[in-house]
Amino acid sequence: MSLWRAGAVQAWLEVVMGMPMYLRACSENIKSGKVLLGLTDEDLELGLGITNPIHRRKLRLAIEDYRRAEGDQGLSKASDMDHHWVSTSWLSDVGLPQYSQTFQTHLVDGRVLNSLSRRDLERLLNISDQFHQTSLLLAIQLLQMLSFDKEALQARRAKCEHQDRDPIVWTCHRVMKWIRDIDLKEFAENLQGKGIHGAVMALDPSFDTDAMAKALGIPNNKHMLHRHLYEEMKTLAVPPSNSEQSSEPIGSSSPVAVTRLAEERMSVRRSGKSPLRLRANSHSAERGLGFHGSCGSLPREARVQAVPRVKGSPMHTYKSVEITNV
Repeated sequence: MSLWRAGAVQAWLEVVMGMPMYLRACSENIKSGKVLLGLTDEDLELGLGITNPIHRRKLRLAIEDYRRAEGDQGLSKASDMDHHWVSTSWLSDVGLPQYSQTFQTHLVDGRVLNSLSRRDLERLLNISDQFHQTSLLLAIQLLQMLSFDKEALQARRAKCEHQDRDPIVWTCHRVMKWIRDIDLKEFAENLQGKGIHGAVMALDPSFDTDAMAKALGIPNNKHMLHRHLYEEMKTLAVPPSNSEQSSEPIGSSSPVAVTRLAEERMSVRRSGKSPLRLRANSHSAERGLGFHGSCGSLPREARVQAVPRVKGSPMHTYKSVEITNV
């Protein structure tokens, strides 16, 4: 960028950055790439008249990326994600296409995605729904785990398109396909616009069977459907064998990132916080296995007195809850 002349700067702003609305101010004020590399946020606002804070952030982050690239590091992988891809393909995969126009207006690209916080989503992009904010942030977290490598993400998704594995990279459409495959197809379309994707299922500790059932619109009194969904989500959470884990590419060029991702996923499973394995505290673990809490198969009085403890019975030493679960 430091070698660019005025024409190259203007072409970059219009074509690469997709910001032709600032072309006139740029042609009047910026005559070389060296000047562009030295611009501050104040220069962008006062000198180029860029009042939109997201637009200023986009340009500032791009300039910082090119400044680092001057040292032969190359541009970040996030630079491959332009605002057209983010506002159409990425938002569709997340399951929130209703925000496409907002992201398009604010020209949100990969670099901007990497900088967004919950506060930014609410104040700058006017996304007030708390779960939608969480869904977007977890989708961004997945990109960060993969170092914003779009090709690696697409490769992993291709491998699990017809196999129920690696759910963390599933798109909303893949989750809907899984719902149809487990014979709940009448509820699958209810996930449209809900923001339910693989990263939400795998990384959000509050997303359990009840949350999925609510998103699908399964009535509370359909106890057997709830149990069926519970069992399928539990099956989906079973970690792959060692041979599968060793052959599965993480999609990051950094060995540290690979190790960190593996440790994070295993720690989530071991802590019992994985939404795919559901949440169970010390009081509800046994009830969860029998699913009495949600399905209401037996009232409490019946569970206590359902099996008489006859002397000499092989079940004499068991507690009532254990007998019920058996």
